[in-house]
Amino acid sequence: MQALRPFRLAPYFRTRIWGFHDLSPWFDYKTEGEPIGEVWLTGEMCAAETGPLTGQPLNKITAEQGEALLGKSHGGEEFPLLIKILFPKEKLSVQVHPDDVMAQKYGEPRGKTECWYALDAQPGAEVALGITPGTTPDQVRAAIQDETLEELLNHVPVNKGDMIFVDAGTVHAIGPGAVLLETQQTSDLTYRMYDYGRPRELHIDKSIEATRLSTDAGKKAAKTVNGYAVLIDQKYFRIERWKDALPDADNASADVVQMFFIANGNATITGEGFEPISLDRCQLAVIPAEAGNWSIEAQAGAEIIRILPQFA
Repeated sequence: MQALRPFRLAPYFRTRIWGFHDLSPWFDYKTEGEPIGEVWLTGEMCAAETGPLTGQPLNKITAEQGEALLGKSHGGEEFPLLIKILFPKEKLSVQVHPDDVMAQKYGEPRGKTECWYALDAQPGAEVALGITPGTTPDQVRAAIQDETLEELLNHVPVNKGDMIFVDAGTVHAIGPGAVLLETQQTSDLTYRMYDYGRPRELHIDKSIEATRLSTDAGKKAAKTVNGYAVLIDQKYFRIERWKDALPDADNASADVVQMFFIANGNATITGEGFEPISLDRCQLAVIPAEAGNWSIEAQAGAEIIRILPQFA
């Protein structure tokens, strides 16, 4: 079998009632139908658009070449991280994600811990993280009924370049005005607690069961290591930001799959056995665990986000 080389993934555009009809200048994408709120970069339906895998969706590549893609100790049938860009024009619902234990209680493989990196933020942009200390489940239920739940949430301003951690069990919401790069466990488990009167299903009992009043959610300060920034390093993922320096064969070696997202500028990935892969802003490349020799070059001023899964 031919070695599994790096490849670029095509984005997949998801409709959301709180999104935009025009995603410029981030993507050359306009629609007159339902608005687009999420652009999935590693969704199961995202297809390779370079090399011999061109046209194959990520779920097929993972199922057939899991060990070569993810690593000898981590081969599986599902890609470990779902990476998206969120474009909220309106407020998203107040929601909470279960942890692994609760998810498995209800027959799901895993819960959902995530983080948001602010690619851009307008003045006044904010998110909600957690419920005011001392609030009881009965008070939460009453506030949902009275449509006053927002008053019980901790509101956090968002600035460009912020990294915000949202561990499972954190009641949270996203407001308009920011463009967020979201990295999460591969899971679609969302319990909608409150939706501002919009006629969508709520999951009040499960959302309250999933809620933890004390979590590690919040802004995380970057740590500088050997010329690059570690934005977050926790149980499920590690995310780095590279600007003045770029990964090379020594500091980018890994026994797991790697993803490179271009937050600004452009870059090129080269190596043995594959044609150079060009990457423009908002494009993502996958470096398989067994990719062999490769390197990345970028224009001056480029901002590259490197994302690695971490397996418990």
